[in-house]
Amino acid sequence: MDQATVEKLFTRSNGDYVFARWQRPIVPVVFGVEQQTLDVVKAAFEAVVVLAGHKMAETDPELGANLMVFFIRDWDELGQVPRLGDMIPDLQPLLGRLKAADANQYRVFRFEESGAIKAAFVFVRMDENLASVSADTLALSQAVQTVLLWSDQAFTDASPLAVMDGTTILRPDVADVVRAAYDPVMPVAAQDASHALRLSARLGRGVQ
Repeated sequence: MDQATVEKLFTRSNGDYVFARWQRPIVPVVFGVEQQTLDVVKAAFEAVVVLAGHKMAETDPELGANLMVFFIRDWDELGQVPRLGDMIPDLQPLLGRLKAADANQYRVFRFEESGAIKAAFVFVRMDENLASVSADTLALSQAVQTVLLWSDQAFTDASPLAVMDGTTILRPDVADVVRAAYDPVMPVAAQDASHALRLSARLGRGVQ
């Protein structure tokens, strides 16, 4: 990817360049799936975290779990989750917008004072389209879209995944961006497009 392509990945629909990665170890918890699927989802998140050169942990000292993944059949189910409205104050208006748009997935992020990702909430509504997707593909897609704060338009035209020899993997160019974004010399957050130039210069090098 060149600088312009990288810049688009973090330029939001309003024209703002906004980048953020995780600073603290990621502690995921998954709701609404059976044990077999739970193992698949956690394995996908672990694989992406390892790719990034970041860390996972058993618990977050402040939040307990800082990455909550909900698999649901209907958006109204989230309104019945205890304390979720405390963590997402605008939950009810959000659910109304998601129902009106017939959305099947959504991600909410919370941020550290540094601008890094502090917590994330991933909502996946299993409609007919997603129900036809394998668990490993769906999990990997959610994992890569949660490890960084991508643009709201980043993957509207092309999936971050690819198929190689019958196996679903991260697209190599997307994997390179994830690795470069977690390079220790790179900032945990950025709002200037010059960040994309630094990021593109590190593509293919891996974390150093």
